[in-house]
Amino acid sequence: MSRISEAFKNGKAFIPFVTAGDPNLETTERLVLAMADAGADLIELGIPFSDPVAEGVVIQRADERALAAGTTTDRIFETVRSIRKKTNVPLAFMTYINPIYVYGPDKFIKSCRDAGIDAVIVPDLPFEEKAELKPFCAQYGIALISLIAPTSNERIGMIAKEADGFVYCVSSLGVTGVRSEIVTDISDMIALVKAVKDIPCAVGFGISTPEQAKQIARSADGVIVGSAIVKLVEQYGEDAVEPVRDYVHQMKHAISG
Repeated sequence: MSRISEAFKNGKAFIPFVTAGDPNLETTERLVLAMADAGADLIELGIPFSDPVAEGVVIQRADERALAAGTTTDRIFETVRSIRKKTNVPLAFMTYINPIYVYGPDKFIKSCRDAGIDAVIVPDLPFEEKAELKPFCAQYGIALISLIAPTSNERIGMIAKEADGFVYCVSSLGVTGVRSEIVTDISDMIALVKAVKDIPCAVGFGISTPEQAKQIARSADGVIVGSAIVKLVEQYGEDAVEPVRDYVHQMKHAISG
């Protein structure tokens, strides 16, 4: 069984996100280990990019801090290899197609496998263009995560049929960021996926409170939280490990009830 399948097999999965290298890669490693210890089932690592089109201001600022700290893709791979010596928690990269092209798609996906990454999420890679990466992912055993949005409509079935690992359901239109409420009918989106393929569905974009997470977990297999955690890292810097650990523990508890 793959590590991603494992992540969803014990009830609802909690999936936190941090930007790699914010405030530095040493802290990123400590954060990943603390989040895994606090009950995170799968962890997303953002590769900082100068033009993250799907991200709101919180993650944009994190990308700027990480890049200013000298974070590079090669150094992130080094950090992942170090993390892998200490935990078996599933890891997914969240990145954009441009950094992958610059690095070289074959080299990038092979490096993912060699470092111990389980999946890649590329928000600006349209379903129709996934052949740019899919052959490399298939060759090296990396899941290419499909995203669906409230506007995907009739494309949801088509996307779900070829989905791998889990389906990332985008709860809201627009960029990432904390939302006061989530009004999308998530359960309808998930039902459309499940009608085509028995694959876990995790919901992200805008979730920040235990109450929101609990509500989403009623219909989703997993809950993804990014901006709320990145805000804690922004607030506490190198001292963010304990606040983030506490937050992840609280959120995992909320969706496990």
